[in-house]
Amino acid sequence: MTLDTDHALPPEDVRIVRDEASGLDAIIVVHSTALGPAAGGCRLWSYADRTAMAADACRLAEGMSYKNALAGLPLGGGKAVMRAPDRAFDRRGLFRAFGRAVEKLKGSYLTAEDVGTTPEDMAAVALETRYVAGLPVRGSGLVGGDPSPWTARGVFLSMQVTAERRLERPLKDCTVAIQGVGHVGAALAGMLHGAGARLIVADVNSAAVSRVAVATGATVASVGGILSAEAEIFAPCALGAVIRHDTVGKLRARVVCGAANNQLADAEDGLRLADRGILYAPDYVVNAGGIINVAAEYLGWTPSGAAALIEGTADRLVRVLDLAEAAGLAPHAAANRLARQKIAAARSSPLAAAA
Repeated sequence: MTLDTDHALPPEDVRIVRDEASGLDAIIVVHSTALGPAAGGCRLWSYADRTAMAADACRLAEGMSYKNALAGLPLGGGKAVMRAPDRAFDRRGLFRAFGRAVEKLKGSYLTAEDVGTTPEDMAAVALETRYVAGLPVRGSGLVGGDPSPWTARGVFLSMQVTAERRLERPLKDCTVAIQGVGHVGAALAGMLHGAGARLIVADVNSAAVSRVAVATGATVASVGGILSAEAEIFAPCALGAVIRHDTVGKLRARVVCGAANNQLADAEDGLRLADRGILYAPDYVVNAGGIINVAAEYLGWTPSGAAALIEGTADRLVRVLDLAEAAGLAPHAAANRLARQKIAAARSSPLAAAA
């Protein structure tokens, strides 16, 4: 396996946003608008400094460009990160201030919820701008709201592909180790339990782990031990950069397929997985269900239309894995190549990208 020779695409716009009155300290990155408005959620996290914020925002925004491109969405990629205030603050006021910052971008960036934020936060953002999705659902049978079940569905479908492709067995004959059982991880655990898979789970939130264990019969592992759990499939569903030079060797799983963004600390880690014979399902290919839900809400698609696109997640993963095998690339490099080609085609000819 070799690294892809394609170069990463630089961001189009980076905005530092501050509002003293509300305590807002944020960075908005518009990575690409070649395919449409730069769509990506707003993350609220306890960042150490602005350097860490900028690095996270830029990495996440690039991932959103590739995710949206491969999902076939008429959207570019962007991301916002907010540093959690270190003092008491008015949450509604904080997100209204963020909404005003989004409005100033005049539609080049479309926000939604992400780690640390909720549909209710997006409702506050919506008081200041129309460029927001992930709002609370008003009524039944509508898209919008918490995108976690949609994300989990795409990961589940992808996991079926990887189990058959690498393990040559159905999920009911597999043990899956899930790292992180928040909204997406818990939903994924429920789907896997329904399919008959055996589960091992871990999370820093002991109450969340207990709920999933009771509901699914999962074995509970320590946060530090989940990487080396005796499982055929490892599903990272917490924060990113879990696959690193010092963790790849701990994995006993033969497949990595999960919902977390940016699971690889760097591109070399994808090669390390491949060299160990571990099949990696590129995160932004398999976890696109949430942004598909956001797009459906914002663009006015029907629930059935959104569901059909999510059900196509497995086919999109197969295309990536087929290219990886044919070109001698690690799967993450194959996914990057396909996404960058689509974005480049849009920049040169929008009609070619849509084909």
